[in-house]
Amino acid sequence: MNGVRHLYVHLPFCAHRCGYCDFVTAVGRRDQHAAYVDAVLRELEEERHVLADPLDTVFLGGGTPTFIALPELVRLLEALPPAGEVTVEANPETVTPELARALQASGVTRVSLGAQSFRPHLLGVLERGARPEDVRRAFAHLRDAGFDNLSLDLIYGIPGQTVADLEADLADAIALGPDHLSCYELEAKPGTRFTHAWGDELARQAEAMEDYFERVVAVLTEHGYRWYETANFCREGKRALHNLGYWLGRDYLGVGLGAVSTIATERRRNTPRLARFLAGDYEREIEELDDDTRARERVMLGLRLDDPLPIAGLEHALDPAGLARVEQLGLAERGDDTLTLTQRGRYLGGAVTAALLG
Repeated sequence: MNGVRHLYVHLPFCAHRCGYCDFVTAVGRRDQHAAYVDAVLRELEEERHVLADPLDTVFLGGGTPTFIALPELVRLLEALPPAGEVTVEANPETVTPELARALQASGVTRVSLGAQSFRPHLLGVLERGARPEDVRRAFAHLRDAGFDNLSLDLIYGIPGQTVADLEADLADAIALGPDHLSCYELEAKPGTRFTHAWGDELARQAEAMEDYFERVVAVLTEHGYRWYETANFCREGKRALHNLGYWLGRDYLGVGLGAVSTIATERRRNTPRLARFLAGDYEREIEELDDDTRARERVMLGLRLDDPLPIAGLEHALDPAGLARVEQLGLAERGDDTLTLTQRGRYLGGAVTAALLG
């Protein structure tokens, strides 16, 4: 099948910008939601020629996609090309029975719910608008609407979080029975409001992160979840297929404010300036990707998965001395034209990949 098979749609609007967030967002702007949907659909029409028909996946991320006025969200969803998996990110406090039914009726097959934590004091640190009861209520609304593929996002490494807090968050998440969990170490970028407020505490917690990560893996795998990607866990047949496309190095088209596309030898990023985007001026940054860059990215992303990485055609990206060293240390195993990180190698993740790439 010819054409790009993965489409990302960025919806930047949210009720509040959390202090740790460095995504392209716009707070409020309800009077611009309709114009934004118009602009996204215009860009999509201009780029439709690069897309396969049908698509494998569509992913609506943000921002908070479900913060957009519901009629506009439905209008957007109904205008998108058909795809086997259609995911929408949602904040729990935005999910009502009406919204859940509308998503189901508009062809959404999967919802990713940003819980982050079930501990009220940690949600306060993160400046999240939802409370634990909002997460449970939203999850119930989505199940009642017929969704059989629901994902929960959790964050660990939050300032003030204890081991008991982490274990309680995992227990509360598992009790809801999600089909998929994404568990991320809190990454507060330099210069964000969050880093200014919590920098000392983040530094103190850094040494505990490896232990926290291993606890997350141990608990979720003990409860039957497959640790299929560094930060992602699923029930059988419930991998996030859109993100899997990224990790497998497939091309994707991104539309919307600040959206990134990677197609063949070109990576481009749309303007993060809302006024320019609404006017149809995408002011794109263009990066040309050579074979070496694509091969290194393929190794870096592919080794995040539990499936063996086929390395035929990627050998030039691997450092022979580094490969020998990580194999000797029991951090990676080489098969017939494949490379796989061992469990210990997966825990160390980026450090092992860096050694392999030299």
